[in-house]
Amino acid sequence: MDRESMSGDKASDWRFDLKGAAPPVAARRDARRIIHGRALDDPYDWLAAKNWREVLRDPDALPVDIAELIKAENAYCARVMAPLNDLRTTLVAEMRARIKEDDADVPDPDGPYAYYERFHEGAEHPLYCRTPRHGGAETILINGEALAEGHDFFDIGDAAHAPDHAQLAWSVDDAGSELYDIRTRALSDGLDRADVVSDSDGSIVWRADSKAYYYVLIDENHRTAQVFRHEVGADPATDALIIEETDGAWFVSLHESRCRRFAIVSIHGHDASECWLIDLREGDPTPRIVAPREPRLRYDVEPHGDLIYIRNNADGADDFRISVAPLAEPGRENWKDVVCHRDGVMIDGFTVYARHLVWMLRENSLPKLVIRALSSGEEHAIHFEEEAYSLSLDPGLEFDTDVLRFVYSSMTTPDETYDYDMVSRTRVLRKRQEIPSGHDPKNYVTRRLFAQARDGESVPITLLHRADFAPGGEGAPLLLYGYGAYGYALSASFNEDILSLVDRGFVYARAHIRGGTDKGWRWYEDGKLENKQNSFADFIDCARSLILAGYTHEGGIVAQGGSAGGLLMGAVANEAPELFAGVIASVPFVDTLNTMLRDDLPLTPPEWLEWGNPIASVDAYDRIASYSPYDNVRAQYYPPILAIAGVTDPRVTYWEPLKWVAKLRATMSDGGPVLLFTHMGAGHAGASGRFEALEDTALEYAFALACVAGLLKKAKDLPPVC
Repeated sequence: MDRESMSGDKASDWRFDLKGAAPPVAARRDARRIIHGRALDDPYDWLAAKNWREVLRDPDALPVDIAELIKAENAYCARVMAPLNDLRTTLVAEMRARIKEDDADVPDPDGPYAYYERFHEGAEHPLYCRTPRHGGAETILINGEALAEGHDFFDIGDAAHAPDHAQLAWSVDDAGSELYDIRTRALSDGLDRADVVSDSDGSIVWRADSKAYYYVLIDENHRTAQVFRHEVGADPATDALIIEETDGAWFVSLHESRCRRFAIVSIHGHDASECWLIDLREGDPTPRIVAPREPRLRYDVEPHGDLIYIRNNADGADDFRISVAPLAEPGRENWKDVVCHRDGVMIDGFTVYARHLVWMLRENSLPKLVIRALSSGEEHAIHFEEEAYSLSLDPGLEFDTDVLRFVYSSMTTPDETYDYDMVSRTRVLRKRQEIPSGHDPKNYVTRRLFAQARDGESVPITLLHRADFAPGGEGAPLLLYGYGAYGYALSASFNEDILSLVDRGFVYARAHIRGGTDKGWRWYEDGKLENKQNSFADFIDCARSLILAGYTHEGGIVAQGGSAGGLLMGAVANEAPELFAGVIASVPFVDTLNTMLRDDLPLTPPEWLEWGNPIASVDAYDRIASYSPYDNVRAQYYPPILAIAGVTDPRVTYWEPLKWVAKLRATMSDGGPVLLFTHMGAGHAGASGRFEALEDTALEYAFALACVAGLLKKAKDLPPVC
């Protein structure tokens, strides 16, 4: 199929309708607070529903005046984007054609069975299945597609079979609010039992006798604070409280150790952590602490026989080291290094098998897998040839194995799943991601560039473009993605959806800015708290570097980011609007100052260590006020902006983008349009179905194409995409 035959897929058709619709106007209601002697005016404060806790559970509880404004925003967005409807339909069909509809995971062996997820053709949600380990008839354990029927949102958080392989516990969120109900079923009949645990975070760890499981409860402020044990078949009201964290600045999480002997409880903030072990062999064990929390001490653990391995940043090991201690005496005084710290080489994670220690390194934003034989100490790394690539560990379900599973991809190479024999050092390709509509990596080029930041730092950029594109002149339209927060490092992984823009003439770039750990822990520290401005400056400097290198030109860049990356979008739109043809901000954290002033919101106390506490500190107040996107909207030109939100989002509340959009329209002197689309029944991650999610992507990509339509060649001159 060529582009000429695609309805609406000509650059001349890629436009906004700005004539037939006036944007909604949110009422201004005076609201002023005096904080540290500073006046904080917020005329759109009323858009934050007082009953937000209720709204997370039931979107219909949203106050009528707020709901009507959100619906008006959705209608306005639909009217402005109406000329792009055919293009959006084409994009959805194109992206769906790249999905193998009857896809299946590589099975994970565990004892007598092998477990996996798969989809049947046309299904939005997966089936959870197993077969006998060495082959045989399939048993469907959970039919996600059937269970999702009648729900606007449906996300299975965990599906954990019991150690006896005779029953299964599974968790589901059917509102997008990240409040999961846990049910159990006997696999002999597949029927769920009557006892349902509500308001969990979705994680499940079975006790070794298969008669009980551990879970994390979410409190009324939507924070993970308690670990409980539930006896199968019992009334959840009688569940035993095992661990409780009373400080709202700390999160609680739960997972099973690799050796499957312990449940590991991690209590962590943004700069420290504390781990506890619950012995799964005991009926009513007393949790044991590994090392008490200390300021800025971060660690995670894996028990192994009579030892415990600890990845930690103690004693100045900012990029982490791996230590070992006796399991019976795991305190810091007994930690001995087995993998030493190397400055600038981040140990991202690790796991321990019966005979091998495995860890993932990241240096200059590129990952590496390293394996050590525990008996001999001999170690080796697995090497890859591409200039930029992504690696992820899939540790599997078994401890006593010499097989390591990992997934490799790059911006040009679809996911490849390998089983690696850690003894013979050989790998077997178990699965290559299929692109049914066709994909030839040779038609694309991935590059790794470095932009010089204004303070002399070197910022990595990962690029993807068609092989027939060469930088020079005005270059091409460019989608520049960024995040830069919480130490999250951007990968150079394959994204089949982005090909819909690249095949229409875009260059795609990921900016590895400060605030992530792309270049080690220092890279994160240099992009938080008093150094937060570095994140914004890096993104702008990456944009200008790409312009100077001939990949694009001023006004030819569409910027994209979500959540904390949405804060980045709001900040760079305020600081350098002339660089951008458009801005896409998904669930954007743009009302930063007001949110950090509300200690009742789910993430505020834990995030004071990321942004600062403006309640307690005037310096933190002034610093956040200097960049908070909502508070720095000014009378200037703004490029077209698309914001996306979710009413039941507990992480970035719906009112942040709603207030931001209202203030932008009321204040900007030129530019736009400014659009907002809000999911009325979904949260932070948007639509839950695998095909439904394509609608959001198509909205974003159609918006991006409309922003740069005048910069692209005529559609008939572009290469075919399917």
